[in-house]
Amino acid sequence: MAIDFTAPVNANTNANANKSTGSKTQVDYQSFLKLLMAQMKNQDPTKPMESTEYVAQLATFSQVEQSVQMNARLDQILQSSALAQADALIGRNITSADGKTSGTVTEVRLAKDGVTAVLSDGKTVAVVAGVKVKAAA
Repeated sequence: MAIDFTAPVNANTNANANKSTGSKTQVDYQSFLKLLMAQMKNQDPTKPMESTEYVAQLATFSQVEQSVQMNARLDQILQSSALAQADALIGRNITSADGKTSGTVTEVRLAKDGVTAVLSDGKTVAVVAGVKVKAAA
């Protein structure tokens, strides 16, 4: 059976690349297969790669992809945990770490840099170490 190494790996590669919503560092099997085909096509015919080397590359790629997926799931778990903790702050009295700002929490905002509590008077308090939270009086 002859294999044509000059043929595209998948005709839908460009369509799949356009659908990608992740970061540019996101890896997928299509990228790996393109790289593998290019490597096979351009190898030195007098010193061909062993098949075990290809299998090792595939195993390494699989491990990296699983790690990326696990990190994404951990991020989702952390966001869920932050939401649950933020919900618990609403209606409670909070005092900033420096003690200058305090009031009743009416809203909580989640951002990449952390949680911010919005007080009934419109002031905001970053929820960081040293913040005091008390039940509403």
